[in-house]
Amino acid sequence: MKNVTIGGVPEHFNLAWYLTLKNGEYKEKNIHLRWKDYPGGTGDMCKALRNKEIDLAVILTEGIIKDIIEGNESKIVQTFVQSPLIWGIHVAHSSPYQTIKDLKGTKAAISRYGSGSHLMAYINAQNNKWDLKNDLNFEVVKNLDGAVESLTNNTADYFLWEKFTTKPIVDNGIFRYIDNCPTPWPCFVIAVREDFLQSNKKDVKTILNIINNTTSEFKDIPSIDKTISNRYDQKLEDVQEWLSLTEWSQNIIDEQTITNIQKQLFELKIISKMVDYKNLISIL
Repeated sequence: MKNVTIGGVPEHFNLAWYLTLKNGEYKEKNIHLRWKDYPGGTGDMCKALRNKEIDLAVILTEGIIKDIIEGNESKIVQTFVQSPLIWGIHVAHSSPYQTIKDLKGTKAAISRYGSGSHLMAYINAQNNKWDLKNDLNFEVVKNLDGAVESLTNNTADYFLWEKFTTKPIVDNGIFRYIDNCPTPWPCFVIAVREDFLQSNKKDVKTILNIINNTTSEFKDIPSIDKTISNRYDQKLEDVQEWLSLTEWSQNIIDEQTITNIQKQLFELKIISKMVDYKNLISIL
């Protein structure tokens, strides 16, 4: 049996992986797939891919593109979630800040440099015509728990994280939600280490076929909204709204989209250069 390790955030987007693992679908194909949670998000997973701690990752598109350009020897093999990620902009419940305008020049909590929370702080700043050099400051907090601690203790002022994941924290009166900042591109892709892909292409294809069969029918699974609500401690109406906004993909990310993402990252000085499509993508 082939041992394969995959990483991802412990969030509702990845429930399809849990379901296919629970059903033993990979073992039926002689693959022992082990899932590893990364609460720290994309920055942590980029590091894990580089260190060969994982073979595959379900990872934010902008984060893995940046890291591949910076030397991560991995390739994107598929889009996982086609729809944008809706980042909520949050402050502590008792914070004096009421609008995005108030946050100009204050300190953003980020899980780590190169993470989605870091990169989207730049997108938010650009959207609001801030000075990227002078109006952005960062405090590294590692993960969502770290952000709660940092905002509560005033070591950071605001935090960008997926809106529905943070909704229970807002409902509990710990965070206060100010506004949205959606990604202007498909939010999650599946990336694979190049050395692993070269010698295990057939197994990677099998894994993708299994997960794609589930995501293509995910919304039709009986009572899937209640399952998500119970598992991730979210209100049923929030889950239903999230399901209505979320579209999974079973296809490779196209060249035009990759070009558009790189252009935005380059303009924001998040990446130092743009590279060819084939340097980022492997078509199986």
